[in-house]
Amino acid sequence: MRETITISVPKSIKQKLDSLTKKEHLNRSDIVREALRQFFVKQEFRSLRHIMVPKAEQAGIYTDEDVFHRVS
Repeated sequence: MRETITISVPKSIKQKLDSLTKKEHLNRSDIVREALRQFFVKQEFRSLRHIMVPKAEQAGIYTDEDVFHRVS
């Protein structure tokens, strides 16, 4: 079930959004929905990273290369 929300944005953001709707052939809702989805994914990643970095460091994993060697 979909819900409707109303937001206010500065004129410059509305103009950029409207420009993007024309360029991408999407409506405002589609663009804002995708932007929110990406925001939530990033927030979840940051939350998980905050939990996992200390655990990785305890295991001696400090760099991307350390991760690569562990999973290869």
